[in-house]
Amino acid sequence: MGSIADTTAEAHAARRDDPADAAFSSREVDGALCLRGAATLSNLAELQAALQSGARRIDLSDLSRLDSAGAWALATYRRRVEGAELIGLKPPHADIFETVDTALAPPEDDPAPRRSMADRLEGIGRAVVGSARTGGELIAYLGIFLQRLAVSIRHPSRFHLTALVHHCQEVGLKAVPIVALMAFLIGIVLAFQGSTQLRQFGAEVFVVDLIAISVLRELGILLTAIIVAGRTASSYTAAIGSMKMREEVDAMRALGVDPAHALIVPRILALLLMLPILGLIANVSGLIGGMFMSWIELGISPAMFRTRLVEGTDISHVFVGLVKAPFFALIIGIVGCHAGMQVKGNAESLGMMTSRAVVAAIFMVIVADALFSIFFAELGI
Repeated sequence: MGSIADTTAEAHAARRDDPADAAFSSREVDGALCLRGAATLSNLAELQAALQSGARRIDLSDLSRLDSAGAWALATYRRRVEGAELIGLKPPHADIFETVDTALAPPEDDPAPRRSMADRLEGIGRAVVGSARTGGELIAYLGIFLQRLAVSIRHPSRFHLTALVHHCQEVGLKAVPIVALMAFLIGIVLAFQGSTQLRQFGAEVFVVDLIAISVLRELGILLTAIIVAGRTASSYTAAIGSMKMREEVDAMRALGVDPAHALIVPRILALLLMLPILGLIANVSGLIGGMFMSWIELGISPAMFRTRLVEGTDISHVFVGLVKAPFFALIIGIVGCHAGMQVKGNAESLGMMTSRAVVAAIFMVIVADALFSIFFAELGI
């Protein structure tokens, strides 16, 4: 048996070393390019030169050897020449060719043709329909939240109090520094810019009214909502979306836990409780910043600022600002939770939905604030 094995190994070695077996040649027969010999790395230049003929049919039945370099040249040629056909591949060669062809990068797509007016109108229509569908889904999520909240009120044992406290801390307590700092700086900017303009008319004292109305009525709660939208909507989407990616939401359903009760209600309710408080903190910080700059720039003492604030500012401005907070909270919470539930099973979807949630929440908050301004102007408030 040993002698037979040695003889077989010597025969294979002799075949590999045979110059005729390692040679490569090509010829055209009946419109087909016939390749013969070894299509290997050592003959790659001859193989590529033979393929320059542009033949549509390549006969490979006479190939004695084929390695990855030869398979790459053949696969590249088939992709480059439209309608090219490889025939006569032997089973071992076919395996090598398929492996190399699969590993090749897909061909680049042709540039998109110029879009006609009908195509543009179709795109606009699809965008409008998609926006309407998203709006309907957001309204549905609002209904889900209200229904689950009503169930929690009727059955307090189903309410996740621990989750509510946790989200109140994340949404409210941890956001106080950035909200207070932002409002303080906004008050400084308003006082500085207002004093520069009002000084030209000798009406520097009215800078107190400017700061008070701007901060209490609009900027305090609006900028707070924008900061919370960027901070909280993204965190809601990322948290719920990552749970969807790991199929934890499906596991909750399998265990009989309602995801809306456990994930949506505590988050939105935490925003409803914390955003008015954050808006109030922003109002106080903005007024302190404006008072500080008025003292430095205009010489208006804190006592005079406080007196002018109390006498010249109606309390209705505070209520007009704070009444918007629950609506902004609903918008931010519903948009963030809805985007999280739309995440698919990959990281790209998670990142895309997170960015969409932030943009949509900020946009909708600004639109809602504009609608409130028109509404209060019509009421004369």
